[in-house]
Amino acid sequence: MLEIRQVTRRFGTNTAVRDVALEIERGEMVGVIGRSGAGKSTLLRMINRLIDPSEGSIVFHGREVSALKGASLRRWQRDCAMIFQQFNLVPRLDVLTNVLLGRLNHRSTALSLMNMFTREERIRAITALERLDIAQTALQRAGTLSGGQQQRVAIARALMQEPKVILADEPIASLDPLNAKVVMDSLADINAREGITVITNLHTLDTARVYCTRIVGMARGAVVFDGPPEALTGEAVRMIYGGEEGVELSEAITSTSISVSPKPLKQSSGQSVPALAAV
Repeated sequence: MLEIRQVTRRFGTNTAVRDVALEIERGEMVGVIGRSGAGKSTLLRMINRLIDPSEGSIVFHGREVSALKGASLRRWQRDCAMIFQQFNLVPRLDVLTNVLLGRLNHRSTALSLMNMFTREERIRAITALERLDIAQTALQRAGTLSGGQQQRVAIARALMQEPKVILADEPIASLDPLNAKVVMDSLADINAREGITVITNLHTLDTARVYCTRIVGMARGAVVFDGPPEALTGEAVRMIYGGEEGVELSEAITSTSISVSPKPLKQSSGQSVPALAAV
């Protein structure tokens, strides 16, 4: 279990995250929604320890990760993979090497920088790319790929970490609807087949409703909603995004929204993920 215990983060006089308390069970797919500036990205970066809480603590399976340092912190950042909106690949390196860099915290940094990866690691990287239907780009420079392709490479790199938790910070914000669907399908497949906990920040309400079993709504740094998609009423949406009853909320439903199609996409685990069509 991942426990976020009364966590607050301040930047000078600005409070970005305010007294957030959440318990997230293993294998959940959680969507964090809210307006820009609601504190979503700051929350994920605290979980991964890219930034530290000003107050409160973060605990994973009884271990306080908000207090970790040195090698213990690096192991946590290996176990808690981060996927960013802008992909964070090395553009001049080929796709395969970018994926292999996901092994960085499993081995010597010097060996990784010298591109000295084992045959088994290379096979695992190709397998991850095949799973994301992008193996044909393995020898291309990452900077030559489209945004949707780069995000799939970033997901493959995260898989190479063998994480227990995947944090996705606005992973589809810069993508067109078709690529947004492919990326969200991939995250949902990983969650269903591996049982890896996925926590993803999303701008679009419809996407969160379709893909996530639990939705956390944030406004002005605080959690104002926490529950299943079916509990997300119009009143709850107004609490998250603002606005008055009957007024369309432009940030809740945008041009990158994804709608449900009739048939589910079957997974090998026996679970299913909604098959979607881009609007």
